[in-house]
Amino acid sequence: MEAESGIYARESAYLNRHVQVGVASGRVLSVSFPSTPEPDAGEELELLDRIEAYLEGGEETFTDVDIALTVPTDQRSVLETVRAIPYRQQYSVEKVASLTPGLDPDEPDDHQLVRTALAENPTPLLIPDHRVRDGPSAAPPEIEQRLRALEEL
Repeated sequence: MEAESGIYARESAYLNRHVQVGVASGRVLSVSFPSTPEPDAGEELELLDRIEAYLEGGEETFTDVDIALTVPTDQRSVLETVRAIPYRQQYSVEKVASLTPGLDPDEPDDHQLVRTALAENPTPLLIPDHRVRDGPSAAPPEIEQRLRALEEL
């Protein structure tokens, strides 16, 4: 991604919302889905082109996008596991726990950690929390459902 900093947004007809991306030094800090973007948001960002292509049905993983995860270490591990879930695949919270180093898939506290990490995901869509079928998403419910429908999950 280009070494830009700022807020960028583009309207998505598929989501009936804008996709807004916060970037600092070329690293994505946040992804959100506002009805109205920030007034000073730019529209020209290569990542928004890729997101638009994905929302039009193109297969995309976004695993090469540099994300600045400013979350606790245990949540970072969970989100890195979620980021690796393949396109059109869906995992359970238990499976995410089993694949995350240091977590026990049979431990209820570790399931809660996975759910907390998903709910606080700063970059939904880039870290595809919509691919965890029984966990929360940081995206609004209607966006989560559209993303699942797009990937036929």
